[in-house]
Amino acid sequence: MKKIFISTLAVSLMLFSYSCDTDFENDLTQIPVTSGSADFSRYVALGNSLTAGYRDGALYIDGQNESYPSIVASQMKLAGGGDFRQPLMADNLGGIPSVGFSNKRILTSTMELTIAPGVGATTLANIFSSGPYHNMGVPGAKSFHLGIAGYGNPANLPNAANPYFIRFAKNPTTSSVLTDALELNPTFFSLWIGNNDILSYATSGGAGVDQKGNMNPATYGSNDITDPTVFASVINNYVNALTANGAKGVIANIPSVTSIPFFTRVPAMPIAGLNDAQVTQLNGGYAQYNNALAQAKSFALITDAEYQKRLIKFETGIANGAVIVDKDLTNLTAMQIPSYRQTTANDLILLTASAVLTPSAGGGTSVPLSDQYVLTEMEANKVTTATTAYNASLSTIAQSKGLAFVDAHSKMVELSSISGIRWNNVKYTAEFVTGGTFSLDGVHLTGRGAGLIANEFIKAINAKYGSNLPLTDINKYSGVAFP
Repeated sequence: MKKIFISTLAVSLMLFSYSCDTDFENDLTQIPVTSGSADFSRYVALGNSLTAGYRDGALYIDGQNESYPSIVASQMKLAGGGDFRQPLMADNLGGIPSVGFSNKRILTSTMELTIAPGVGATTLANIFSSGPYHNMGVPGAKSFHLGIAGYGNPANLPNAANPYFIRFAKNPTTSSVLTDALELNPTFFSLWIGNNDILSYATSGGAGVDQKGNMNPATYGSNDITDPTVFASVINNYVNALTANGAKGVIANIPSVTSIPFFTRVPAMPIAGLNDAQVTQLNGGYAQYNNALAQAKSFALITDAEYQKRLIKFETGIANGAVIVDKDLTNLTAMQIPSYRQTTANDLILLTASAVLTPSAGGGTSVPLSDQYVLTEMEANKVTTATTAYNASLSTIAQSKGLAFVDAHSKMVELSSISGIRWNNVKYTAEFVTGGTFSLDGVHLTGRGAGLIANEFIKAINAKYGSNLPLTDINKYSGVAFP
């Protein structure tokens, strides 16, 4: 379990924001709502967990009902939009016990982050007969997964199928997410996919491989970064298929995943408040390691720059970097020298490190953090490079097909700023818990975060197709639930 300490003022502000009941900033009640040149009668949303309504580390009913496509669809109904059905989970606990998917995270009365009690009742039983479903968001899906036949086949578990799609695939053996979406003959679609093509690499602390130059996704590992050419090709194929019968739509680009609370909650220099005795003890404990590095440098096994980078030194009166294992350092195991260094301001310590980053027990000081808890600067640069390439392709495809385009990347930059985003006198930021937009997993949106992104989709749709769908009131949706 992870302890989260929130100031009394921050909690008060959050609780106050829950009670806000103000008018829309764009009151269109006296203006007829029209669809412009678009047809919203059969809206279908394709994507991953962000589309499905996944939050707090699980997919559950309340989150699904506040998914961004559900919010957009409710506004579309004002302009002739049809029903929008979602493959709802069995309960609000989330999780699929048979495949080890856990329940949602909650805040307890002691302000600790924990897993909801009880066992979710959702199974892999197929519920397609209760559909069809218009929300085709599949948690965990990467870009190329949407076009894979048999992605909903339980016989293909655990590696070549997705438990969430198994639940609502029309034909488990032959269905792909795309083919099932096309069978609905959508008149309008949204496509927001690609986050997982880099996110799993980042959240694993760079455990995967950058597959740039590898055009065969079948050989990719679960934490690998998708080749940008593969990404562009599959997105282009999806859009061609979705627009073949004249459907219009909207696609969104990829936010900077390293700006989400999962990577920003824990400071990069987290070891502070050390006294003289602690500093003396820690520096004494690493004296042998530092001396060995000097010897390796004298043998020209490492450069002076790497020697300086790997030196471990703690000081009083400042925030020190945590000691970590960095697999990208020169391998000096032949000299029995481990790959240790301290974090710098350019490294990202993952939210999952909160449970082990305990200086009093040696975590991050005498006991180095393992590689899985840190996204190093080098690894983060790979994520940024891939994101830039993906977004360039998404922009080009949207423009070439005359589709509406949501710049989610820029919106994330705005949300991450000190000023954040205001809606009816309530401030929203990307801060963990207190920012209001990110759920307790530090990755996925709250209902209010989904409302914020839904408004960006609505703005883009209105601008492109001349519709006048009203924006939704972000404040009416749920945020982090306090005990």
